[in-house]
Order: sequence, then structure tokens, then C-alpha cells
Amino acid sequence: MKVCKLLIVFLFITIQGCTSQSKKINGVSFVASAEAINESHVRPVVNVNANYAAIMPFGFIRDLEHPEIVFNTQRQWYGETKAGAKQYILELRKKHIKIMLKPQIWVWHGEFTGYIEMNSEANWKALENSYSKFILEHAQLAQDVKAELFCIGTELEKFIENRPKYWNNLIVEIKNIYKGKLTYAANWDEFKRTPFWDDLDFIGVDAYFPVSGEKTPTINQLKVGWLPHKAVIKKYSETYNKPVLFTEFGYRSVDYSGKEPWKSDRSMNVVNLEAQTNTTQALFETFWNEDWFAGGFIWKWFHKHEDSGGVKDAFFTPQNKPVEDLLRKQYIEHSK
Repeated sequence: MKVCKLLIVFLFITIQGCTSQSKKINGVSFVASAEAINESHVRPVVNVNANYAAIMPFGFIRDLEHPEIVFNTQRQWYGETKAGAKQYILELRKKHIKIMLKPQIWVWHGEFTGYIEMNSEANWKALENSYSKFILEHAQLAQDVKAELFCIGTELEKFIENRPKYWNNLIVEIKNIYKGKLTYAANWDEFKRTPFWDDLDFIGVDAYFPVSGEKTPTINQLKVGWLPHKAVIKKYSETYNKPVLFTEFGYRSVDYSGKEPWKSDRSMNVVNLEAQTNTTQALFETFWNEDWFAGGFIWKWFHKHEDSGGVKDAFFTPQNKPVEDLLRKQYIEHSK
């Protein structure tokens, strides 16, 4: 009888473990706007069955060699400021949406943040001081609102490569303030060189991997294109014994959407809704059933749902496109 009870307990724990592995972070990257949000802006997030939202306050740098980060000013959009981020979080919380606070840097003229690199030791020190103020202020916000996740940076490869000791110390400082889970959003071709995964809870990847050169790739073609990338991603999860989180994922509704998914080039303007749907479906089928994969945040979701996206839109958002229905079905299958 005692053996039977032990067996029952073992089976219960096993079943519970298997169930928990199927529950994913089904997130949207909630774009900061010029105004406060309310229940009407949150309802579409709930309707798409998302259980997480990434909230993204911004800091701004003049150019790739400039060390000063300007943030939390009256010149920014409300949602990009600390007060705005907090208001968004509290409004989303009312509908039980969990939060990843993901402060980001924008280089004027849209230059790639991974290339931020100073030309002198003095400027490196100035950048470190400026970034610490930026990120630690938001770490305190994450702690104050009890955000479930905090992202310590996004696509900052040259900064990390040149100043690894600074980043190790910064993580310690963040942990002294914020007591939740940590990740970093590495670019798709950066995560293999990110040196501090051991110190974080998730291997974060902005998942813009090239997976097909076809104009309108099929789901099967895309899944084949994912095979080499998936093998490497899984290897890093196993090496560090950490789950992988797609801190961003998504595709534009254009021709060749799987070829160079990171591109925001406005010259790419031929709408192809099937390409967007197929690339997204293939990503879901490749990753969402894997135990070592935590989930992800689709790029990107605007607060005025009724005015966003649509079948003539060539950009990333899934809103009011066929891929939104796909997202809704996928997220309910792996919801909490």
C-alpha cells in the first residue's frame, strides 16, 4: 500500500512537470506611444491570448560614438518614460498580463545598437556611467511593480565585447535592486558570444534568423531552414542549463520575409500575408513544443489595435492580419 502511494505521488509530480513544460511565455512587444493606455488598449492583448507583454522605455544616443544616454525627459513619448512604462504595466496588470520590462537604446537615425563603440577610455567610462543610471533606474521600477522579468540590455554586442568586466559588475548591481528573473536580448547572430549567460535566468535571443530565400516559402521549407539554427540554440541551452527565450520574434508581411527578417527597409513594400503567416507558423512548430524553450514576444503590438496593421500593411505587426488568428490559436494552446 505504501509503495502504491509513493507511485501515485511520483506519477502526479511527473504529470505536473510535463504540464508545466507546455506552458509558455506567450508575449507581445507592446509599443510605447505618446499617450497613456486604458482597458480598451489592453483588451486586444487579452483577446489574442497573450499572457505576457514586453514594456519598452527608451533612452537615446546621438550617434554610435557618443557616450551620453538621454532618457526620461519631457521630449520623449509618454510610453517611453519611466512614468509611462509604469502606467502601462499597472493597466496591463488589471487583466493579469505578466510583464517583461525591457529598457532599450535608440541611436538617432536608426543606426544599429550593436555597433555602439567608444573611441577613448574616457568615453567608455562615461558610457558605462550613463548606462548604469539608465538601467538601474529601470531595475528599480521593475522591482517596484514586481515585474516577472527584467531585460538588462538589447543588442549591445560591441559594448559587451569591449567591456565584459563592467557587465559582470552591472549584473551584480541589478541583482541588488531587482529580485525577479533576468535576461538579455542578444541579436540572432550575437547570442553565441554573449559571455554572461551563467549569471542570468534565460538565454534571450532576438530571433531574426535567416530561414529561407524564397519569395513565399512553404512551412516545410522554413522548418528545414530552421534546422541548423535550432541545433545551435538547443546546444547553448544545454551547455548553460538555461531555457531559451525569444525576447523578440516576428516577420514582416512582405515578399522574402524569411530571408533577412531583421530588415525594416521601407523599400520592401510588396505585401505578402502568406509569407508572414508561413514564417510565423514554422517558428511556432519548430520551438513551442520544446521543453527547453520558454516562449517569446512577438514584434510588435501597437496600443490602438483597430488602427494598426491590416492587410495592406507591409511591416511586422500581426494586428488585423491573418497571422493574428494564427497567434491567437497558438497562444491558447500553450497558455497558463
